[in-house]
Amino acid sequence: MTADDVPKLQIRALHTADTVTVYQAYRPEIGLPAARDGKFPSSWSRDRMTWIKPSFLWMMYRCGWARKEGQEVVLAVEIRREGFDWALRNAVLSHYERQVHPDKGAWKQQLKESPVRAQWDPERDVRLRPLPYRSLQLGLSGEAARRYADEWLVGIRNVTPLARTMSGSAETAALLMPVESPYPIPKGARLTPREGA
Repeated sequence: MTADDVPKLQIRALHTADTVTVYQAYRPEIGLPAARDGKFPSSWSRDRMTWIKPSFLWMMYRCGWARKEGQEVVLAVEIRREGFDWALRNAVLSHYERQVHPDKGAWKQQLKESPVRAQWDPERDVRLRPLPYRSLQLGLSGEAARRYADEWLVGIRNVTPLARTMSGSAETAALLMPVESPYPIPKGARLTPREGA
């Protein structure tokens, strides 16, 4: 499949019948205890928005292969599919899209009420160059952040060594890249244009 064959808006993730893996990058004081204990430490705030990314390469772009300050520890966070689907169904795009929302007022109201923000950003290749299709990231706050940490969490792995190894060459990155496949957007999610819009 070439880049031209990939839908412009498509969730791609490492997933099983029960779980989805998302990525986050943290400073060592949070990332290392989280990976060691399999849960977020008490210093991890459930009151702040936390962004999760199903795309490994988008995470690598964002954290500079785990070399940006404050993002030195990259975590692969495995969560329950029903939790991820709940987040997708409750997500509202961070910006107004005429083909997605009935009108600006409805979008603003949804934004105010929803604990989940969604953004479609350019996906990246193994050299971290932008691709012509988009990758989803979700911002979880309030109820969503609490559910993420306390109900959906299955396991946490430190993938920083993998990130550093992959950063050495595009060939190595291509060989070690986690296998991500299309993930279905649940019915009722407001992430893509409405039919006929």
